Amino acid sequence: MEIMEEISKRRSIRQFNSDPVDKEMLNRILEAGRLAPSAKNRQPWRFIVIKSKNVKDKVKEAAFGQEHVGDAQVVIAACTTNTVYKMPNNQLSYPVDLTFAVSFMLLQAVHEGLGTCIITTFKEDPIKELLTVPHSMRIVMLLAIGYFNEPPAEEQERKSLKDIMSVNHW
Repeated sequence: MEIMEEISKRRSIRQFNSDPVDKEMLNRILEAGRLAPSAKNRQPWRFIVIKSKNVKDKVKEAAFGQEHVGDAQVVIAACTTNTVYKMPNNQLSYPVDLTFAVSFMLLQAVHEGLGTCIITTFKEDPIKELLTVPHSMRIVMLLAIGYFNEPPAEEQERKSLKDIMSVNHW
């Protein structure tokens, strides 16, 4: 089992074509999110799958007109079902938990040959209203999924490992 290929191939895709995403592929992507780790295995998530062009267009509006939100074949709204639980380190768990879940879905999508883009720039309230998310819940991020128009660039500029890690001290 090798996952480094998916990790190294992952790119934020902002141009999708109109080819539909296969239902079984989408189910595997959602299953990857379901299997992600969470604090105390609380699994504080609900994934809202958005396929309707009309709904995606309204989400796009709330995402400040980002075209790829409307063009993606599928947008998944990653929502928390628990906004108050704090981990023993006194940090809220839901941002971490949902990030794991979306990351797992993203990597499965890359494995399936699809492109993805995580969207965190949006007005939450209009999307919550549109998707009927309860007032006390949060939409943490969106994941746009679809087939890309052109293969993504081969390599992204990344900091070297020696620039971002240390051993036993800062």
